[in-house]
Amino acid sequence: MEKIRLGIIGGGIGSYIGKAHRIAACMDENYTLIGGIFSSTYQKSLELANNLNLDTKRIYEDIDSFIKGELALPEKERIEAVTIAVPNHLHYEIAKKLIENKFHVICEKPVTNTSIEAVELEELVKKNKVIFCLTHTYTGYPMVRQLKKLIEKDMIGKIQRVHAQYYEGCWNPFIHDKESRKGIWRFDPKKTGISCTMADIGVHAFNLIEYVTGLKVTSVLSDLNTLYDDNPLDVDGTVLLRLGKNIKGFLAASQIATGEENNLQIKIYGSKAGLRWEQINPTYLYYLQDNKPLQVLKPGYEYTSKFSVSSTRIAPGHPEGFFEAFANLYKGAAKAIRGQKIEEGEFPTIHDGVRGIRFIEAVVKSSKEGNIWVSV
Repeated sequence: MEKIRLGIIGGGIGSYIGKAHRIAACMDENYTLIGGIFSSTYQKSLELANNLNLDTKRIYEDIDSFIKGELALPEKERIEAVTIAVPNHLHYEIAKKLIENKFHVICEKPVTNTSIEAVELEELVKKNKVIFCLTHTYTGYPMVRQLKKLIEKDMIGKIQRVHAQYYEGCWNPFIHDKESRKGIWRFDPKKTGISCTMADIGVHAFNLIEYVTGLKVTSVLSDLNTLYDDNPLDVDGTVLLRLGKNIKGFLAASQIATGEENNLQIKIYGSKAGLRWEQINPTYLYYLQDNKPLQVLKPGYEYTSKFSVSSTRIAPGHPEGFFEAFANLYKGAAKAIRGQKIEEGEFPTIHDGVRGIRFIEAVVKSSKEGNIWVSV
């Protein structure tokens, strides 16, 4: 397959997520990074371009000059797909302009800051017939995909309980100092939107639940915590979930869970068995049954699904992790961009972005209004 010409908006020098996108894009040799807008200042963008040995003529100052410059080039030379890795409040404007000019988009989550904006982007994606990939990275792990397939094959029976948690301690060193909080954009509603933690990591847990179960969360009851009265956004929260008649669940997310690193877990319990996966040990999928020994499934073996096997790159026993999962989303998007057949669930779409924003809005509304169930 001819490599896809890729541009990146954001993710400049010092950006952890920018480096993750660049590694993921090149891992399966489906993309060639051409240029973009790496930083809020042109000079910093040029600095990274030079570090990456890119043609500085393909580095732009803003999104309008990017689109004008690329569209002026012959179709076989211009950038085809663009990664958006900037703060939340910039997603909508950049994505809208790219989609309207028929660039494919690979975007960080949450897709926008409001559901109105997200729905508009979904309609534009359909109208302009472009591919839109939302980087909910954890759906790219082979054993998450195996978990999904086991549920599809009725290996756990009727789902009756779901549980997801995402605990980090990243804000604990900063949240207690008012001055320190001022310098963090995720604590600024003008940049991050109506939520900090639920929009940053809680939405990953939500997406994972809907991804593996195939069910939709219908309503939520939440209790969010800002920790301090002068902090406008949540840094911790607990959410009760309803996923249809007699299917209940629980979601918890915290970035003040002192000492925790990236503790994402999902547990699905059915009438016949249960499944448990933990991001900290991503190569293990636990299969639980009454009165039988615990089974541990691992990636790369033929007893797993074709979808799971196709998501691994090396022989069993060689651990794969975050970058490889990220790369699986890029691989799926590349196949879609080139018109190849894709497996359902190879990458999250703009519709997953709409679902995520509706979840965030519902959780915030439920917590603010107090002890009410809100539809998603």
